[in-house]
Amino acid sequence: MEIEKVATEKAPAAIGPYSQGVCVGGFVFTSGQIPINPATGNVEANTIEEQAEQVMKNLGEVLAAAGSSFEKAVKTTCFLADIADFAAFNGVYAKYFTSKPARSCVAVKDLPKGVKVEVEVIATR
Repeated sequence: MEIEKVATEKAPAAIGPYSQGVCVGGFVFTSGQIPINPATGNVEANTIEEQAEQVMKNLGEVLAAAGSSFEKAVKTTCFLADIADFAAFNGVYAKYFTSKPARSCVAVKDLPKGVKVEVEVIATR
């Protein structure tokens, strides 16, 4: 099976040895997105809600570049720096993942650049 790399300037560039996403076998696998504004390369959002909105915008652009969308998501993995942000995060998440894909959501010790949230998606194309 051929692996196709996903790349878009509308989402943050990969800051390491990875791709924004890959497509294989009718699926797209995104790398985890954090709330970096792709226009500036900086984290500008402060609250969990603001950061979650930026993460969703980034994911939407990666999915679109892969020929997919939030509606085609089948599985998400969500990482929170503080589980106390769970309800507020869900408020933003629910606006985007209306098809209610399978999901894991965990609290982790630290996230890159000290952000509050990171999300990755598996979707069909």
